[in-house]
Amino acid sequence: MEMDRRKEELEKKRQKLAELRRAREERKQVFSHATSEATKEKPSRKEVIDDLVKTLLQDKNQTQTERSNKNEDSDGGSGSERISTSTSVSISTHFSVSSPSSSVPQSPQVTTPHGCRFIPEFVSFEAVVLDIAPKEIVLYNKEVQTNENSFGPPPPTEREIRQKILKEQEEREKQRLIELEEERLRNEAEKKKFQKLKDIPDENKRKILNSLEFAEFIDHSTKIVERALNENYDFMKDYSVVKDVESDEKSGSRVKLLCSFFDDRWSKNRSVTDVNWSHKNPELVVSSYNKNPIAMNEPDGVVLVWSLRLLERPEYIFHSQSDVLTTSFSEFHPTIIIGGTYSGQIVLWDMRAKSLPVLKSPLSANGHTHPVYSMQMVGTQNAHNLVTASTDGLVCSWQLDMLVQPQEHLELVLTDHSKTEEVSVTALGFPDNEPAAFWVGTEEGNVYQANRYGRAGGKAGINPYDFYKGHWGPITGLHFHPLFGPVDFSDLYLTSSVDWTIKLWRAKSISKPSTSSQNIAPLYSFDGADDYVYDVKWSPRHPALFASVDGTGKFSVWNLNVDKEVPIVSTQVGQGKALNKIQWDSEGRKTAIGSSDGRVHIYDIGELSKPRNDEWSLMQKTISELFESTENHGIKFSLSK
Repeated sequence: MEMDRRKEELEKKRQKLAELRRAREERKQVFSHATSEATKEKPSRKEVIDDLVKTLLQDKNQTQTERSNKNEDSDGGSGSERISTSTSVSISTHFSVSSPSSSVPQSPQVTTPHGCRFIPEFVSFEAVVLDIAPKEIVLYNKEVQTNENSFGPPPPTEREIRQKILKEQEEREKQRLIELEEERLRNEAEKKKFQKLKDIPDENKRKILNSLEFAEFIDHSTKIVERALNENYDFMKDYSVVKDVESDEKSGSRVKLLCSFFDDRWSKNRSVTDVNWSHKNPELVVSSYNKNPIAMNEPDGVVLVWSLRLLERPEYIFHSQSDVLTTSFSEFHPTIIIGGTYSGQIVLWDMRAKSLPVLKSPLSANGHTHPVYSMQMVGTQNAHNLVTASTDGLVCSWQLDMLVQPQEHLELVLTDHSKTEEVSVTALGFPDNEPAAFWVGTEEGNVYQANRYGRAGGKAGINPYDFYKGHWGPITGLHFHPLFGPVDFSDLYLTSSVDWTIKLWRAKSISKPSTSSQNIAPLYSFDGADDYVYDVKWSPRHPALFASVDGTGKFSVWNLNVDKEVPIVSTQVGQGKALNKIQWDSEGRKTAIGSSDGRVHIYDIGELSKPRNDEWSLMQKTISELFESTENHGIKFSLSK
């Protein structure tokens, strides 16, 4: 109903507009006729003015009459024509009609006093017809206000909707054709590029293949692919099938070989002199090697960085002009690798640089001139030094960013020695939280305590009163118990020797220096080896656990809380070659073992590495029993913090 009423109103408005147009056309015709008649007769100026005044008066009366009629029509609501006409005439002698589209009223007929019809002469005029419709009163009701289509545009027709859909389909098709064309152009460009590569001359191909940039790109890319392929994850595993897998304890093997690292070029005919784990990246292992007697053109010393994610080749290869006897990652600089050489130089490599050293100490009297078999980083992140010891008895302290000369050096001498005053250091160890006092193992088999600085009751150098005697051959390894857990065992240390034994010692407190010479005996001696014992290390997580390697290729794990006579696990590594070095990772679960045939073996200790809650109390009881059984009963130590 609302739409029908709306249509009727629109139709009435169209009729009104048509009548207005028709009246306007009639006025135009009358005006044109009057203009033509006015050009024939030209009355006087006074008569023209009189006639104009009469005309204006008549127009005014006529306008008032029309307005009254219109008001009556609007009040009646009949919808008749509403027209308001006003005419203004101006006389001018020099202006023309301002707008060709202006509406002109009908010219009036003027009668002269003589009774004849007089038409005034107009030189220029302007007529404006204003069709002003009366104010339309719009009434709203609730239905009109809530109807969305009352004042909005009419809903689209079916034809308009169809045209819109067709237009959208055409745009989509056009876009798809554009994308296909772009893809075709890309394919053509790739084909042209490939064709250009095909057309490269053989000489240019050889240059590209032999370039350093191409080799680095291939090396980096293939390492990434190999790491991904070496992920030991069975993506075909069926979780609904339960297999009865024999445990390590049932099978008799309680340690598991994870992998072995070997490189045909750099590891062949060389021996591993040292191994160490990265403090920042637990999957990286560094190993050092001596010279290859067969390949005279290769560097004498080599350091390789291996990754547990890259099994076939090393991540990094570093060279040295001399055999590298010891190596480690810098504890406070993850990309720096430190090495001690046979010539006595301290060498630094950077994993961000090339294979050559970035820094090295000079061969001068200020530093080492004898082989450096042992070194250790002491201090904290903000204040740390590298302490190294050589076989001539010289101990040096270095700043890693300045290897021109050591910050301090100390000569270890024994004035009462029967043969020579020099102390040939083969092993070095610092207790945790003690950067000033250290213990050294020597070629003669004795262990001496030394101080970096002078203190009350003693000078810098070797303590001349305390002698740790127990071995009958050169000491190959010395390691202090790490400081962790509820009980402090950091005064305990282990030594290994070529006399086929491992010995457990307790370091005398440096706060109570001796006033007379005394020999300190070991707490216990482990005699289960059948050859030289080349290295021994405490576990960093289990208080009673340590591991050793010997010349027969045997890897042994000992637990003092379980058995002191024999190791709890002993396994043959590789092909029975001598094992030179061993190192635990930071979690105490894996060990890296360096062999004399150039191989690095990684073993998983498994559940043996996890301590129980009572391990510390059991270890405390074990050490007390060992201490009471020794002959040195005069020295008492406190085991608890």
